[in-house]
Amino acid sequence: MTADLEGAMSGTRRARREDAPRGPVGPGGPGGPGGRRPRGRGRRVAKVTGIVLAVLVLITAGAGAWLYNKLSGNINSVSLGSDSASKLGSEKPDAFGRTPIDMVVLGTDARNTQEDCNLGGDCNIGGGYGNADVEMVVHISADRSNATVMSIPRDTMVHVPACTDPKDPKNTTQGYYGMVNSALGYGPLCQMQTIHQLTGIPLSHFMMVSFSGVVSMSDAVGGVQVCVDNNVYDTYSHLKLAKGDHTLKGVAALEFVRSRHAFGDGSDLGRTYAQHMFLSSLMRKMKSAGTLTDPGALYNLANSATKALTVDSSLGSVGSLLGLAADVAKVPTSRITFTTMQTAPDPSNPDRVVPATSAQALFAAIANDQPLSEGAAGTTKPSAAPSTAAPAQPGVPAADVSVHVENGSGVTGRAGELAAALTRKGFGSGTSASNAPTQTATTTLRYPAGDQAKAQTVASALGIPAAHLSESSAVSRVTLVIGSDWTSGVTYPGGGGKPAPVSTHAALSDSHAETADQGNTCAPVSTFRTVELNGVSMTPSQAYARATDVPDSAP
Repeated sequence: MTADLEGAMSGTRRARREDAPRGPVGPGGPGGPGGRRPRGRGRRVAKVTGIVLAVLVLITAGAGAWLYNKLSGNINSVSLGSDSASKLGSEKPDAFGRTPIDMVVLGTDARNTQEDCNLGGDCNIGGGYGNADVEMVVHISADRSNATVMSIPRDTMVHVPACTDPKDPKNTTQGYYGMVNSALGYGPLCQMQTIHQLTGIPLSHFMMVSFSGVVSMSDAVGGVQVCVDNNVYDTYSHLKLAKGDHTLKGVAALEFVRSRHAFGDGSDLGRTYAQHMFLSSLMRKMKSAGTLTDPGALYNLANSATKALTVDSSLGSVGSLLGLAADVAKVPTSRITFTTMQTAPDPSNPDRVVPATSAQALFAAIANDQPLSEGAAGTTKPSAAPSTAAPAQPGVPAADVSVHVENGSGVTGRAGELAAALTRKGFGSGTSASNAPTQTATTTLRYPAGDQAKAQTVASALGIPAAHLSESSAVSRVTLVIGSDWTSGVTYPGGGGKPAPVSTHAALSDSHAETADQGNTCAPVSTFRTVELNGVSMTPSQAYARATDVPDSAP
């Protein structure tokens, strides 16, 4: 059995354009104030972007039974606890009973093995989870016809909810405002809760990888072809390539995917675009060259990847991963969309970002299981022909919505039950419960003028159909009145219907969307002075011309 993983990319942040080389920045503890990192820390953090590649291997490795015991023994699994669904939401089935798959792929900057220490330095063998410097939401549609991979920039400031690591109940937080990547310090479940609260996207699985398998993986497939549009030398990642096409293996592949200063405007965002190209090329090669039909190459690929992989317990065997692989393999590369969450500068800290308003449309499209590949043209420019239908109003984060829940069902305690469920899903601290003046047959979700988007966020979280939403001058905030048609559970009965679709143009605007089949582009080398050679700041192309004593990473 053979299956191909169709999408992965790292989370990045948009750095400010400067004329001088910029030093990476980092938190002063979980969510702490930003400050310039020492350059060694910047190099270490940059390398973590390569770790997402390891997750490709396991999913693509459609190994036979002869590999089962060996590979299963490599996999490290972590329980998310018995009540994780109430904290992370549940995917809604389509009209045919099929459900989407939504998972988080995390890359940790921890150095908990000697191999990772050798690659990344700053060893921390036996340490904790580290920070999630790579965060991707991978969505596979219910009908398995398309997929979306959304990267979340690691420096995004968010509200981390109260959460506890099921593996270590002493590792807990009451919640705080800080960098999204810091939540991993309280365990993978906390990182998933933070992303779910931010996006409203239900999450069922996670994969966490180190970067120790990147070198061996690129070697196993015979190298990955990339293109750069100018000579480039990133003095931080050590990537050095002449203009044109190259086949990258081993360390050269790692240098390319971790290069932060080489591409675009010389920021993490430019690095993301280059990684899209690398991963797309890797997937196309796996499909066309028959790499995974070679048992020897397949074993080496899968063995190295599974050793570096941590997953939730429901994916903790080769059998489970093969089932996932079979689903993913159905998606053609032309219908796999890479995106990056839209961000805006943090008004309180120029070294941080916050989710842009436009990100809400992208979140809603993924949560609604909408295909985005037709709108992904490999550019951030809007499509020439916007949708003729009025786009749905973008949602707002659950944390910004407080709901008043009234019990008109006739069942004691229903308002409190649903209010508690909303609080667990990350809704505002002002969420409250009371009895309705009278019993009512039909559940309604009412909202004051201007708050339709907030009501849609509540409806999406609870599975309430759009027909039950209405604007009302009689309420001052979003108010849920529970009727006798909903006497139990925290999801509206039969509420699997989709909300009105979000405009694809709105969802993809400024997300640098592209599909995995696009193979005729070159990574744009930065024209800014983002690197430094012998104490002098310069562009990566200028550094290439001057570093005549440094060999190229690849011919």
